[in-house]
Amino acid sequence: MKYCVLNPHEYEKQYGQKLGEISPFDAGIPLLDVEDKIIEQVYYYRWNVFCKHIRKTPEGHVITEFYPSVPWAKKYNTINCPAGHHLYEGRWLHNQEYINDYATFWFEDPEAQPRQYSFWVADAIYNVCKVTDDFSIAEKLYEKLKENYAAWEKSHGMENGLFYQIDDRDGMEYSAGGSGCRPTINSYMYADALALSRMAQRMGKGEDAKAYAEKAADLKKKINSMLWNDEAQFFETLAEEKNYQFSGVREEVGFVPWYFNVPDSDKSVAWKFLMDDEYFWAPYGPTTTEQICPDFMKEFNHECLWNGPSWPFATSQTATALGNLLCNYKQTVMTNGDYYKLLHTYANSQFDVKENGERVPYVDENLDPFTGEWIARAQLRKMEKPPGGADRGEDYNHSTFCDLVLNGLVGIRPREGEGVLINPLFDEDDLAYLCADGILYHGKYICVLWDRTGKHYGKGHGLRIYCDGEEILWSSKLVEVEI
Repeated sequence: MKYCVLNPHEYEKQYGQKLGEISPFDAGIPLLDVEDKIIEQVYYYRWNVFCKHIRKTPEGHVITEFYPSVPWAKKYNTINCPAGHHLYEGRWLHNQEYINDYATFWFEDPEAQPRQYSFWVADAIYNVCKVTDDFSIAEKLYEKLKENYAAWEKSHGMENGLFYQIDDRDGMEYSAGGSGCRPTINSYMYADALALSRMAQRMGKGEDAKAYAEKAADLKKKINSMLWNDEAQFFETLAEEKNYQFSGVREEVGFVPWYFNVPDSDKSVAWKFLMDDEYFWAPYGPTTTEQICPDFMKEFNHECLWNGPSWPFATSQTATALGNLLCNYKQTVMTNGDYYKLLHTYANSQFDVKENGERVPYVDENLDPFTGEWIARAQLRKMEKPPGGADRGEDYNHSTFCDLVLNGLVGIRPREGEGVLINPLFDEDDLAYLCADGILYHGKYICVLWDRTGKHYGKGHGLRIYCDGEEILWSSKLVEVEI
């Protein structure tokens, strides 16, 4: 491991709380030092959580969602619902053995169930490879990924060319928009088709590359034309209970298409609703349903509702989507400062208060967007026999955070081939200093350093990029740079 600015021993001493068998510092994590200590504290906490969920099995490593066993999990307590998040998060570890084992598990273990829930698996594996610059895992699993895509087409494809999914099988129980042709599953299938096309192109499979590119292009066109409600200025579900007409409610899943760069540029207007506290914005994270919906936060006899509570799963998707909007679209609706505000709010929501009043990092299933109370935990503790236990969601591994810091805030935008795009997503006034060190990218160690005055790190003011310990770029301002 190469760190050119930060001392790993200092951060391991401060943040090296080993929650499981594997230490993040042994697995190899990029180091973070940033003025916003809430983001910094949660960053290291979430790496501890992630590594706690890495489990060694007789067939290699898997990554779990719940630490205790839950009755709906499959072999080795695995659930594929958050697996896309797991792969995006784990791609930054220096030791990629865990991620390669996990990706392999889903398609080489006959008891694994990669279609139990929606899962953007080909896209996630492809994006792992873009960080490592090693596409052998994609090549190894290519034929299985093709079979997986075909199985989805057979089981969930609709005559209208879109894909159907039950909200619960999207991992989003009791949503306001309900089941139908949802922005989620359709965006995932677009992304997987595009990833398969690019994998095929790399492998010299020209006919496959063309076929999957055509599938992706057709689905992208249908998402933009059929799931976009021009009156609401938002992507909506074509609801089954409304005979596949628009659901009539804006849900946070309407931002998911940007996670995969699906929308046309004229759709960016939808983002005006995110930071509006009459729609999605709340003190403890975006709401999963717009607040003007009549069913917003309506209580049902279930602990996992998606009709208003803030879910880290969804916040992760929204933040990734916002990062893509800022980096890949010409628009005037959102700014880099908005990304920082969203990330800080998300970090600040991941805490719990102990009996002695101490506030400690904590992540669970869903939370009240206005009070920060962990809803599922509160309800499970009232049950006589709660499924999975009253505290099943402690250190819940159902979302990303570290990826949002590295890919978004720090701005490492992975690419195929030589080079990397670095576009930090915060304004100069947001942070006086930030350093992300030891980012393993394409076999080289990258360090991104921002020091507004030059006094914090003593290396001068501005933005500096290091590669394997040598400075390769300096800018007096925060700028997007391609190296």
